[in-house]
Amino acid sequence: MTQVPPIISVDDHVIEPPDLWQRWLPARFREDGPRVVRGPYEMVPAGEIGRAERSGWSAFRPATEGPETDWWLFDGELSATLLGNAAAGLPPDEVVPGPITFERMRPGFYSVRERLADMALNHIERSMCFPTYPRFAGQRFLTTKDRDLALACVRAYNDWMVDEWCGDSGGRLIPLCLIPLWDSGLAAEEVRRNAGRGARAVVFTELPSSQGLPSIHDPAGYWDPFFRACDETATVICIHIGSSGQGQMTSSDAPLSVPIALTTVASQLAMADWLLSGLFVRFAGLRVAFSESQIGWMPFLWERLDTLWRKHNYADDWSPLITEPPSHYVPGHIWGCFFEDEFGLRSRHDIGVDVITFECDYPHQDSTWPNTRAYAEKVFADVPEDEVRRIVRDNAIEMLGLPSELPAGAGTERTS
Repeated sequence: MTQVPPIISVDDHVIEPPDLWQRWLPARFREDGPRVVRGPYEMVPAGEIGRAERSGWSAFRPATEGPETDWWLFDGELSATLLGNAAAGLPPDEVVPGPITFERMRPGFYSVRERLADMALNHIERSMCFPTYPRFAGQRFLTTKDRDLALACVRAYNDWMVDEWCGDSGGRLIPLCLIPLWDSGLAAEEVRRNAGRGARAVVFTELPSSQGLPSIHDPAGYWDPFFRACDETATVICIHIGSSGQGQMTSSDAPLSVPIALTTVASQLAMADWLLSGLFVRFAGLRVAFSESQIGWMPFLWERLDTLWRKHNYADDWSPLITEPPSHYVPGHIWGCFFEDEFGLRSRHDIGVDVITFECDYPHQDSTWPNTRAYAEKVFADVPEDEVRRIVRDNAIEMLGLPSELPAGAGTERTS
């Protein structure tokens, strides 16, 4: 049986501790920063569930009476943690629509020491965690009325991420930072600030225009300062499924399983944008990771783009920077990530073994925790060990510029 080395998971999630912003914001912002309050909620009756609730999987709302949960209160809005986003360790029959309180969560969702212990149970050596309350690309702060407060919240999150969440882990937790999406220049400053203390990854949205922002094709180069900063600091742009804020609903009466099954569609749209943008020519060191998007769809998209390029259909609408087939720009610039995609794994040589990474997705409902090692041993059973090692750790090390090995005794717990 193929031996699976200690895994580096490039897509996990952290549930932010309830006092994060109260501890890390400058004193003048703390009163207005995000805080957790207890209050009642109610499920939205089926007949009142609209497209937004169905696509966002959040069919519950604040109420005047009823069961209580923990709500994040910020900028006049209440938001609770979806149980499906904090479900690891719960029996499947308890993972139902609705919110979850902190007291019901495993401490590893929000506590460094317990997270390292949960990683050790699961053969995970290192982990990079996406945000939860700020949303996958930090969009929570994009609509904040007070821009100074919003920027302070982004910086406070990043300070906590680098200095506490990752700083206390002995290198086993990999920093992943937010950017102020509303200002590309400020985003560039934040990239450089965090790169200066060893953080080499930031979150970004699949489709900026879906957030009311300029697209990556913007002729005025809105995103250029941000892209240049990422290029010059070797900072990876991490794009998580769902970060477009668009659920892929096919109709108003389609079951919830439809948008869940189609969560990778926006990733495909985003990858077409990146490969046809010319950005990898303009910024030769730019790196983009498609997180939790799975990988089986990638070879077809690349083939389709290459076919269009060879035929040169719509000749006037191709960037003059695209002088090679679009798939030429994948190696060294784009990485895919999977955790349950056996078809994609069988297609690894069409994709390129060097651009595939692996994940656990803890603590989401879809996570393979605590059985990630057993799952990996099953799906990698017929894969050569050198390829297994590349996929489950070496590609992540190369992509993120990590040390190849951790010092002995790193972190409070070790993998088994």
